[in-house]
Amino acid sequence: MHTESAQSTQQFGENDTRLDRVDDVESLPPQHRQEHGSQDHQASPNTDSDEGSLAADHAAVAGRNPVPKGTVVLAATPIGNVLDASARLVALLKDADIVAAEDTRRLYDLANRLGVHVNGKVIAYHDHNEQEKSKRLLDQVEEGACVLVVSDAGMPTINDPGLAIVRRAIERGIPVTCAPGPSAVLDALALSGLPTDRFCYEGFLPRKHAERMQYLRSMQSEQRTMVFYETLHRIDDSMKDLLETFGPNRPMALCRELTKDYEEIRRASIAEVLHSVQENPPRGEMVLVVAGASDDEALAAAPAALPIEDLAVLAIDRALENGLRIKEAIGQVIAEHPLPDGSLPSRKEVYSAVLTLKH
Repeated sequence: MHTESAQSTQQFGENDTRLDRVDDVESLPPQHRQEHGSQDHQASPNTDSDEGSLAADHAAVAGRNPVPKGTVVLAATPIGNVLDASARLVALLKDADIVAAEDTRRLYDLANRLGVHVNGKVIAYHDHNEQEKSKRLLDQVEEGACVLVVSDAGMPTINDPGLAIVRRAIERGIPVTCAPGPSAVLDALALSGLPTDRFCYEGFLPRKHAERMQYLRSMQSEQRTMVFYETLHRIDDSMKDLLETFGPNRPMALCRELTKDYEEIRRASIAEVLHSVQENPPRGEMVLVVAGASDDEALAAAPAALPIEDLAVLAIDRALENGLRIKEAIGQVIAEHPLPDGSLPSRKEVYSAVLTLKH
């Protein structure tokens, strides 16, 4: 069976690559591959590469955008195509006092591709050490340093390290800014053909089936366009769960290899995309963009209103357990159990039911 998605896609790539990773780590100079680990590094050599001219091309622009001292800078890195690197990123890689990188090998690979010499100190900053490293980094920012935070690809804090240092910087009154750039979430959303005026990003779907189903069911009435990440190992199971939760006809897009040579977008119904996944399994990590519920679907998925008598029982129990006045307990209960249209149950009716139950 030929599906709409199959007709609108490009040819699959041969390599199992990740959407949010720059290719070819093995192109690193040998000394950088040997140095990688949890150790800190001082600088990368300036090697010749096809992309070396990028640094020169960006020089004039970067020169007008000095690296801010005493500031934390979050910078987006390419998600696949090195040509997407911004002039600000090039300047920051060159002149930041400290570069906190999720993977130092990938940082040096990117710098080499851009023809940039990293002059500042490079440290590993990842999920397992960001809590402890954040304090020391901020101490150095307060001493006047510019600390650049980069993840393997895309914007730090979006499914990547960075949130800890941002929160602590805010608490300490330390300036934080960002150098925006590539984003798999926004790229997939823009290419999906689905509404972009209201959307929600939900990260990776839960690994286990039961947890994933519970999570998806909680979103059955969601009317915004939904964006998820998923891996090749779970895509078949997750697509089946999407089908069970949202039905076969809900529009969606499966996006992979964004910005790369084998970029592919499968746009179709959930049922058609599932069929294409089973017939021609995609490789790498994927971004799934799913249309939100229609008004009728949202209304049908909304939880039914609790009967007034049940609300009265809950209010009585709440009052007894927490030593509250009954009117206060009623106020809490009705706030927690809105009607399908979003309004609150009648406080007067619940109070009347409470009086009936007491007698």
